[in-house]
Parts: sequence; structure tokens; C-alpha cells
Amino acid sequence: MSSLFWETVYLTFKLATVTTVLLIIFGIPTAYFLSKSQSRWKPFFEALISMPIVLPPTVIGFYLLLLFSPETILGSWLQESLNIELAFTFTGLVIGSIIYSFPFMVNPIQSGLQNLPPNLAEASYTLGKGRFETLWKVLLPNIKPSILTGFILSFAHTIGEFGVVLMIGGNIPGQTRVASIAIYDEVESLNYSLANKYSLLLFLFSFVVLVFIYSYNRRLNTFSPK
Repeated sequence: MSSLFWETVYLTFKLATVTTVLLIIFGIPTAYFLSKSQSRWKPFFEALISMPIVLPPTVIGFYLLLLFSPETILGSWLQESLNIELAFTFTGLVIGSIIYSFPFMVNPIQSGLQNLPPNLAEASYTLGKGRFETLWKVLLPNIKPSILTGFILSFAHTIGEFGVVLMIGGNIPGQTRVASIAIYDEVESLNYSLANKYSLLLFLFSFVVLVFIYSYNRRLNTFSPK
């Protein structure tokens, strides 16, 4: 296989790894806030976060491309003040991937936190633990399947995304050309052999990920106290 093939595979998994790590950092506090919030604005924020699930990826990619453009206030300020370009760069891909995969991290964790018995946190507070310590040492350890699901879904979803990365990243080898874009490009060029190699790699990865999730959850259900 050519160096371009492995370069594309490396960039694909690099994007998924960076995106997933950042989603963990931002997703857990967001999920915790939503799980505890009683605000009348909560449905608004939940709908906003979940929009990538129902919107066509090209719509998200189109508006992000406009937002990242040097002709906009944000794009112009980033380029002139910080010398940062987001359109057609790896950094832009990361930001777009975070937005696109955000609900796949937040929703499972929020659901897991909401399903915990309220007296679990109350007992922790009674023992003098603060909110952060309660979240980190009491609540999160009790929703490991939810966290794992969010982690794996976000990682796999980022690897398979197409519309968003195509719109804001294009097809620049070594910078923005990920596997999903490469498959489309090779099919357009009638290079089905190489397209099959990319596709087979993604297929096998997705299958292994799903087997791992189901096996892990099955073990947890088997050994959890009744």
C-alpha cells in the first residue's frame, strides 16, 4: 500500500482521537449540567446540542465554512490577530468534528447521570464531599457503560463522518484528506480497489468496536448485583 494510504489512515484516527479527547473534556460537564438543570431553557439547549443528529452534515459544514471564512468577523479576527486559519485546515476539522459529534458524547452520559438514584449524590454531600468530588469519585464511576458508549460512539462517528469534513476541510492530502473523503475520491476516479481497502478498514474497525461495546456491557450486566 502507498504512503498516501497510510497517511490518510493516520490522519483519520488522529482526527478521531483528538476530537474524542476534547469531547470528553467538554462533554462531561455539559452532560452533568443538563442532568441537574431544572431551567425552562433546558429543552432549548438539549435541542441545540442534538441538532447534528437530525441535520444533514452538509448543512452544518456549510455554515461552519461560512463562519470560518476570512470574510466573517470571527474568521477575519482569528486570521489577523492570531494568525489562525480554520477553513481547509486540520484545526477546522477538529472544531467541526466536535460540533458534529457532540450529542454522541453528551446524550449517553446525561442519560446515565439522570438514571442514577438521587440519594447517591445526597449521601456524598452528607459526607462532606463537594460537587466536583461527588461527580468525579461517586457519580462517574457508576456510569462507566454510559461513558464508554459516549467515547466509542464519538470516536467511531468522527471516523465515519463525510459531509462536514468535506465542506470545511476539502481533500488536501496530509492535512484534511481523511478515509471517508478518500473513498469518495477513489470511487469518482473508478479506483475501486483502493476504495475497497479504505472501506474494508473502516468496516472492520466499526465491527470490532460494536463487538467490544456489546461484550463489555454484557459482562457488566452479568456481574452486577441483582
